[in-house]
Amino acid sequence: MAPLTAPLAQIVTAQVPAGKMVLSIHQNTSSMAGFRGSLEGWAKAGIKYVELADQRLDQWIRDGETTASAKKLLSDLGLTAVSSAAVIGDLWLAGDPHAAALETWKKRCGQFAEIGLQKIYCPSTTNRRVTADDYKATPGAIREAGDIAKSAGLIAMIEYAHTSTHMASLPTALKMINEAAHPNVKPMLDFFHTWAGRSKIEDLDLLQPGQLQHVHFQDILDTPREIIDNNGRVIPGDGNAPIVKILQKLKEKQYSGALSVELFLARLTGGDAQAVGAEIKQKCEKVMAAAGVL
Repeated sequence: MAPLTAPLAQIVTAQVPAGKMVLSIHQNTSSMAGFRGSLEGWAKAGIKYVELADQRLDQWIRDGETTASAKKLLSDLGLTAVSSAAVIGDLWLAGDPHAAALETWKKRCGQFAEIGLQKIYCPSTTNRRVTADDYKATPGAIREAGDIAKSAGLIAMIEYAHTSTHMASLPTALKMINEAAHPNVKPMLDFFHTWAGRSKIEDLDLLQPGQLQHVHFQDILDTPREIIDNNGRVIPGDGNAPIVKILQKLKEKQYSGALSVELFLARLTGGDAQAVGAEIKQKCEKVMAAAGVL
């Protein structure tokens, strides 16, 4: 794998202390609490870093709020938003849906930039049949999305998803990102999509030191990979994935940034956000300490 062409020094990462991994929670984890409820509950639980979700922001705006009031809420609660989700099908894949995907991407980049974020990600959610020619065209599609992110002052990240028919593994995502060579498009990693999918721990050796920009942090139940779904994602420490070993590898690769807990279990998404935040904090800090990254 060729290294990315943009020097790492060009990437702004002031939201997280240099050389540190910090605990964060993704708004999907307390989705039923809403935009305000999730953030307020987690702040009471001692959470300092959060990841925003596009659907929660949409509801916030439908309720009469604005991106400016979202930014103020974060500030009032003493929270730092480390990343934002923009779930858009076929953003990274050339073809007929790509133009519409770019328009939605432009909207999301503008919204989250107004709130004050520096990073935004979109998963590879494609499920249509992909050909070799599609992969040849993918770097061009990535550059188009990268240009939009750059104009908004954001770093764009590709989340490979194990259910995707396009980018379902770290090696494929890295290959496409490296070929695109856009200074504002970087890789991220999701523990669930990595361990439950086609990727292997050894694939982490493909990362250049400091290249990784964001991490979704989960443990995984002992479920056959062929049938595992979002119910197989659990709080770090509650499953049997080698999460300590993965964290240590990320430390070796000089990862500095958030470990953002994204879960979909009903007892969490519909639970009291403060209680959910407290449970996640207690369990994750124990795991992070065992890995030597706390």
